[in-house]
Amino acid sequence: MEKARQQNKMLIAKTKKRKAKAARAEKAVKARKNTGTHYYDYSLVAVIILLICFGLIMLYSTSSYMAEIDFGDDMYYFKRQAAISAACIIAALIISRIDYHILQYFTTFLYVLAAVLMLLVKSPLGVTSHGARRWLQLGPLPQFQPAEVAKVAVIVCLAYMVVKMGKQVRTFKACIVLGGMGGFLALLAYWATQNLSTAIILFCITAGMIFVSHPETKPFIIILVVGIVLIAAFVIFLVSTLDTSDSFRIRRILVWLRPEDYASGDGYQTIQALYAIGSGGLLGRGLGNSIQKLGSVPEAQNDMIFSIICEELGILGGMVVLLLFAYLLYRLFFIAQNAPDMFGSLLVSGIFLHIALQVIFNIAVVVNLLPNTGVTLPFISYGGTSILFLMAEMGLALSVARQITFKEPEDQQLL
Repeated sequence: MEKARQQNKMLIAKTKKRKAKAARAEKAVKARKNTGTHYYDYSLVAVIILLICFGLIMLYSTSSYMAEIDFGDDMYYFKRQAAISAACIIAALIISRIDYHILQYFTTFLYVLAAVLMLLVKSPLGVTSHGARRWLQLGPLPQFQPAEVAKVAVIVCLAYMVVKMGKQVRTFKACIVLGGMGGFLALLAYWATQNLSTAIILFCITAGMIFVSHPETKPFIIILVVGIVLIAAFVIFLVSTLDTSDSFRIRRILVWLRPEDYASGDGYQTIQALYAIGSGGLLGRGLGNSIQKLGSVPEAQNDMIFSIICEELGILGGMVVLLLFAYLLYRLFFIAQNAPDMFGSLLVSGIFLHIALQVIFNIAVVVNLLPNTGVTLPFISYGGTSILFLMAEMGLALSVARQITFKEPEDQQLL
């Protein structure tokens, strides 16, 4: 009898333990269900690294001949870009581990810093290179373009302002304030650095972020149509009244409209880039076999690198590059859509607009769909400042992605 009682007690104790264990398991499942699974966009990291590696290969192929002539080292440009790119990848991964919400405390500082740095270009600290005064040399630091800081500042500050305004963003006054903030930096970039292309990009990023945050689309469509009509009227006026001008910007428009008439002057670079694309055909001459890079296309490793890609790898190679950029933009679009809050969504939307604009402007210039603007091809063109701030933006996008959470299906949670 005593033995049966003890067995009964042991059975009850075991039952209680099983119930307690089941309760703990159920509690853990509920906790996982509420918190979700954190996400990290390895696809975005992969496409960024792929673009950078491809860019380094094409940079070496494009610049080796001129680097040997100018510096006695065919890997001069390659080594500098590779070192900067490696450091920037590590920096982007570090930035991705930091909570992006910390930027909300530095928006004013970042905006003022961008404005002050661009004003300093007018001071003795400004550096002139390739006929343009757009760089800064601050003590032992490497020279850089402050206009790149302005692009990041516009994205961060407008995202913060839209979040603070809330529903007020739909009012006309709010749109004027936001447009004024971005427009001021755009005008400053044009006045201080004489960089019209950066001013246009800053203005387009501003307009794009206001469009994304505004609930109505009709006013923006009207403004866009009016803008296109005005630009078309201006171009027609130039064609009908001007053949020569002292303004280099007007000459660029004339060169864009009739490049063959200026083939030995201002249109030389454009014509040579078109020759490179045409001679590459569908499959290209082969990697390293470009003829136009042997001095025919000036500074081919910078703005015109896409023409050498098409010459060596053909139209097919150019399409692959466009597909890589399309996938990069798709990943940014995915992060913006699934961001945990409005601030993160707008940050990534601004980065999306910046990358898209630079890719469109660069390739449109190379194929002569737009006048020459001096915009680099992201991750591929040579330039330390460009890759530095682009990777900072990618780090921010990855930081937003890290805070995305997805709910696990119940049946998967119970396995």
